[in-house]
Amino acid sequence: MLPRGLLKEYSHTISLLIRGVDMLTLFAAGWLAYLVKFNTETVSSIYLVAILTGVLVTPLVFSFFDIYDSVRGKGLGSHVVALGQAMGVMSLLLAGLASFTKSGEAYSRTWFAIWMLIAFALLIIVRCGLLFFLHFMRTRGLNERRVVIVGADDLGIKFAKTVQQALWTGFRIVTFLDDHTEHKEKIIHSIPVIQTPDNLGDYLTEAGIDEIWLALPLRDERRVKEILFELRHYTITTRFVLDIFGLDLLNHSLTDIAGFPVLNIRATPMMGLNRVVKAVEDRVLAFFILIFITPLLLLIAICIKWSSKGPIFFKQDRLGWDGRIIQIYKFRTMIQHNEELGSLTQATINDKRVTKLGKFLRKTSLDELPQFLNVLQGRMSIVGPRPHALAHNEMYKDMIYTYMQRHRVKPGITGWAQVNGWRGETDTLIKMQKRVEYDLYYINNWSLTLDIKIILLTFLRGFTNRNAY
Repeated sequence: MLPRGLLKEYSHTISLLIRGVDMLTLFAAGWLAYLVKFNTETVSSIYLVAILTGVLVTPLVFSFFDIYDSVRGKGLGSHVVALGQAMGVMSLLLAGLASFTKSGEAYSRTWFAIWMLIAFALLIIVRCGLLFFLHFMRTRGLNERRVVIVGADDLGIKFAKTVQQALWTGFRIVTFLDDHTEHKEKIIHSIPVIQTPDNLGDYLTEAGIDEIWLALPLRDERRVKEILFELRHYTITTRFVLDIFGLDLLNHSLTDIAGFPVLNIRATPMMGLNRVVKAVEDRVLAFFILIFITPLLLLIAICIKWSSKGPIFFKQDRLGWDGRIIQIYKFRTMIQHNEELGSLTQATINDKRVTKLGKFLRKTSLDELPQFLNVLQGRMSIVGPRPHALAHNEMYKDMIYTYMQRHRVKPGITGWAQVNGWRGETDTLIKMQKRVEYDLYYINNWSLTLDIKIILLTFLRGFTNRNAY
């Protein structure tokens, strides 16, 4: 019988093996794409160079997306998302390399697209096979990690329930240990609750426990230290479950600063490689979109100038990334008018200030097209929370607790709130709260895949909307 924790013992070797499998998969995908495109099994030398280049950069790019981290505690969905992001970046990197070396004309763009798609599909299949293999082993106790949780209060119960819903991760919670069991149920979520033994170390050894998780509130620092001292002679893995669920979290994570572990409670996801990916995405898409829509921009500009007096563009200061003031552009949709300093009246249904052409532009969101210039300037992103007028920021920042946190990323032309119907006039506090809720969801869950999803949803249902007026 294979020992428990077998894969953990050879985790480094397995990690190297997975890297080799990924590289082999990229090579096989390149060969299959060549076969599909050119209907021949013999790959020409110039295409072989391209395939080998992709093979060599694969482990480097994939490492940035934590694809080779332990799969324990991660779902298949997270792997697919990470693989999609990695393949997107690698596609841009290889295309950029071909452009930089002026060798792009030697390759078929169709072949390249087929290569990337086949590679993505094969990598997903490989990951599915790996996860099902691990699931098979762990359900038979071959790579299972037996765990006890210290603390049978709300934190420990919530954490145990979450772990139990992902049994394939290999963690099996054996029991709850609690210092005060007199007022607690004897079994919670099919897990027995017992009094913390006096000799904790001996109990863990005799029960064959692999890990102990401390799910104690932050105020129990003294008890945590006592347990750590009691287990000082034992090599059991000990984890501390942070009691942070009562805090207002935004893109939270653990990091290391000068050797100190630090919990990021509120932080922007646009750091490091994420910032580069987002910038490349914005600039490349905005550049090609502007080339494509230039005739439409000129036509709209002529119609605005012909239909009413005033400038073609409407310019207004808004808050950008980290609360910095930026100026955004829109096509003018209203007649020229003045408002009191510091006040702003939102457009409403049948607003008399809106011109006939402006009503059409607002209904179809064509008035937002000049903001692609803002994207090229680096002031905005294609996808992100919509920028609100400064007067509205002042109004809502004290009414909605997390309102200003939506400025952790660049504002966008379209966003998660907009494609879910939360756009147009915010005449009630609830409407603004829902918009902020969706904006913060986007920041917490940002990925290249989510951006692409929002862009596609915008094309499907975002241009025209009953709330756009």
